[in-house]
Amino acid sequence: MSRAAYFATGCFWGAERRFWQLDGVISTSVGYMGGNKSDPTYEQVCTGKTNHAEIVEVIYDPTVITYERLLAEFWIMHDPTSLNQQGGDIGTQYRSAIFTTSTEQLTQALASKDIYQKELSTQGIGEIVTDISPASGITYWLAEEYHQKYLAKNPNGYDCHSSTGVAYPLITLSHE
Repeated sequence: MSRAAYFATGCFWGAERRFWQLDGVISTSVGYMGGNKSDPTYEQVCTGKTNHAEIVEVIYDPTVITYERLLAEFWIMHDPTSLNQQGGDIGTQYRSAIFTTSTEQLTQALASKDIYQKELSTQGIGEIVTDISPASGITYWLAEEYHQKYLAKNPNGYDCHSSTGVAYPLITLSHE
């Protein structure tokens, strides 16, 4: 039985590669969520007017990889304290967000945010601005084909990720 998870970490190219390399991840795709326009194009999303975030959909096998492990990867692959920006990528489409598909995911995502915030605070790093909300009623719009597995097609392409440089402390949360 597989499960879905949705993460926004800024540009979706590098995030997708980070997730697809994890054991237990069955498949990944990139797209858009959280906006106000049906079936948006990349060009429309880049205007900032649709309010979509660039998203990685992760389909995973929870008997091989836990949602907690995906969350740990999410927190360290970008700077969750940076509002609507990751490195040189600026705009609402580059915001940090998690869209959860179950109450268990929501509980774990919120708990992991608290865990990581405590770790960041000890390092003198600011507040996490990641939006965590249920995916119910929010459509995942698949991005254009040329964005899918972009860094597999373009191995020397722009990875586009910054991070806080602070490791996520792996503390066992309740498992789904």
